[in-house]
Amino acid sequence: MKRRSVLKAVLAAGLLSATGIAHGAGAESVKVAVGQRGNWDTAVAELGQKAGIFKKQGLELEILYTQGGGETQQAVISGSADVGVAAGTLGVLGAFSKGAPVRILGAQATGAADFWYVRADSKLKTVKDVGDDTTVAYSTNGSSTHSIVLAFQKDLGMKGKLTATGSPPATFTQVMSGQIDVGWSSPPFGFDAIDENKIRILARANDAKLVHGTTIRTLITNAAALESKKDTLAKFMKAYRETVDWMYQGEEPLKSYAAFAKCTEAQAKRIRDEFFPKELIDPDKVAGLDKLMEDAVSFKTIAAPLSAEQQRQLIQIPPRS
Repeated sequence: MKRRSVLKAVLAAGLLSATGIAHGAGAESVKVAVGQRGNWDTAVAELGQKAGIFKKQGLELEILYTQGGGETQQAVISGSADVGVAAGTLGVLGAFSKGAPVRILGAQATGAADFWYVRADSKLKTVKDVGDDTTVAYSTNGSSTHSIVLAFQKDLGMKGKLTATGSPPATFTQVMSGQIDVGWSSPPFGFDAIDENKIRILARANDAKLVHGTTIRTLITNAAALESKKDTLAKFMKAYRETVDWMYQGEEPLKSYAAFAKCTEAQAKRIRDEFFPKELIDPDKVAGLDKLMEDAVSFKTIAAPLSAEQQRQLIQIPPRS
C-alpha cells in the first residue's frame, strides 16, 4: 500500500510539473498519461494539442510521459490521470479481471511497429538463438511489449530471461553497455543506430501471432472518471479522432511531429507511411478480443475469458458524433 501511495504522489506531481498550472480561460483540464514519448502512434495527444484541435473542444491537456503501459495503467487506476494512452490490452484485461476500476475508452494500436534488436557484434542471429540465460527486454510489466515477448516465447519458441528495461533510450543504453542482450524499440528510435551498423533487428512485433489483427494497446480511463467526466471524455475522443485524421493529411503534421520527435521530416514521413498506416491507430474498434483473451489465459494474466457482460462493462468507446 505504501508503494502505491508513493507512486500515486509521484505521478500526480509529475502531471502538474509536466505542463504547469496555467490553462486557457474556461478550458477543462484533462490529465493524460502516455506510454513512450516520441512514437508516432503515441503522439496524437501532443500533436492535437499543438494544432489546437483539443482546444476547439474546450480542453487543455496535461500530458505526462511514462516508461510504458504498466506505469500508464497505474496512473489511471490510481486516479492520477483521467486518460491513459498505449496501455497494453492484456495488462488491462488482467487488471479489470482483478477488480481494478479501469475502462477502455478506445483502441490505441491495432498491430505494432515495435522491434527487438541486438548489438551488431552479437552472436544471436534469430530468436531461436536466444538461450535460457539471454536477457530480453520489454518496457514495463503489463505493457504491450511484455505481452509481445511472451508471445515470442509461445509462438516462436524463444527462451530467455524477460527483463523490464523502461523506455527505448534507457533500453538502448543497457544493450550497448552489455547489461541486456536483446533490446526493444519503436520507430523512430533506433533508426540511426541501425544505419550506423551499431545494432541489427532480431525480431519484429508482427512476427508474433498475438499482434496480427488485434488491438494490443488501448486508450483507458478510470471508472470514476468515466462517470463524473463523461461529457469531457466524449470531447476528448472527438478531438482524438480529428487529430488522427489530420495526422494523415499533408505536410503540416509531419513538420509538427519532426519537431516533437527531433527527427527530419523525411524520417517522419517514412515512420508514418511505412510503419503506421492510419488503420493501426484507429480508435473506434477493439479488434481480436477473443484472441487476446485466449493469450491472456495462456499467459495467466486472466483466469478465464471475460463474459459478454464483462466485455460491455470494460469497453466503453464513446460513439462518433
